[in-house]
Amino acid sequence: MGPSRPRLFRILGPGLVTGASDDDPSGIATYSQVGAQFAYGLSWTLLVTYPLMVAIQVISARIGRTTGCGLAGVLRLHTPTWLLSSIVLMLLVANIINLGADLGAMADALSLLLPAPRVLYVLLFAAIAISMQLFLQYTRYVAVLKWLTIALFAYFGALACVHVDWRSLAWNLVWPTHALTPEYLTALVAIFGTTISPYLFFWQASEEVEDMHVHPRRINLIDAPAQGKGAFHRIEIDTLVGMAFSNLVALSILVTTAATLNVHGVTDIQTSAQAAEALRPIAGQFAGAVFALGIVGTGLLAVPVLAGSAAYAVGEARQWPTGLERRPKEAQAFYATLVIATLVGMIINFVPVDPMKALFWSAVLNGVTAVPVMIVMMIIAARRDVMGAFVIHGALKWLGWAATLLMGGVVVLAMVVTLF
Repeated sequence: MGPSRPRLFRILGPGLVTGASDDDPSGIATYSQVGAQFAYGLSWTLLVTYPLMVAIQVISARIGRTTGCGLAGVLRLHTPTWLLSSIVLMLLVANIINLGADLGAMADALSLLLPAPRVLYVLLFAAIAISMQLFLQYTRYVAVLKWLTIALFAYFGALACVHVDWRSLAWNLVWPTHALTPEYLTALVAIFGTTISPYLFFWQASEEVEDMHVHPRRINLIDAPAQGKGAFHRIEIDTLVGMAFSNLVALSILVTTAATLNVHGVTDIQTSAQAAEALRPIAGQFAGAVFALGIVGTGLLAVPVLAGSAAYAVGEARQWPTGLERRPKEAQAFYATLVIATLVGMIINFVPVDPMKALFWSAVLNGVTAVPVMIVMMIIAARRDVMGAFVIHGALKWLGWAATLLMGGVVVLAMVVTLF
């Protein structure tokens, strides 16, 4: 028998939250645009990326659980200072832009349901995100994030409201049929940049370290190798479920917009809120409202993860006391980074910056940052002096390198598409 529901919910943690936060409002905008523009033509990407996402996130979690350090902490110990500083700076900038776009998308979505000045909703959501991290005890904070993943079931509800061409979807899942136009390649780059993002690596590794502090019996595997089998089994279940949930939600969004917007000739969707608004006259008020509620719920999950992963990276790189299990007085610089990142993201909504261009460049930055991080992760995870008896090997190692090479190819493709 498999784990009972309560036990499974206890097992699920960093992997589930990481996977769910990958479907943030800016990710929803990407999947909505792809579905509206290309119908089911890019659905195959969500099958291809699944094993690669699982592999790279399992490796991130293993590094944290084995060494007792987050990714930035490991990079500080085993890479040149210039590389660490460059990666952390690019991650910080990309996260802040992404965070700002998510706050704006949440405000737009809630405005569809409860019309009010957009500025009030941006301020409200920024305040909620900051308050959750400053004032909630860590175990309660994690529980809130896990319960917020339920918001993503809204997209399964929206999918149930529309008529899907299942035969066309099944064919496109296994056999890409669309011509390789510049627009198609740009959308391909956007999907890979959205599904494999460096902030997810940093968050999951750091949360493994946090969980060790919360559960005193858990010791880093270098010092307690006997815990390895149980720890890796939990990490694998957590990550397999979390990434499956992430990609099923993404597929639901893509299919919902393909079956409604694309069929009715609506092919230019710039934001997730526009997708929700466009759904209302086509798929009904209920589908539009459910889609909008999902944007708000996943934003409440993703914004703290974006701010938190940035704070972990900066704090570990600077050797500050870090961790959400610490009180703000015990880790002032860490919490200050978290708050400032959220506030700067909020301010982006009040300056004359095109949010879609900002989001595009944050995706480019994410891709450029991801490649060196993944290369270093793969090298470190295979080093016996770092990982001891828990070096990666076999299928996990090959899938990790496949994900790294794919991401490198995607970055090159993005540059080619952008330049030519």
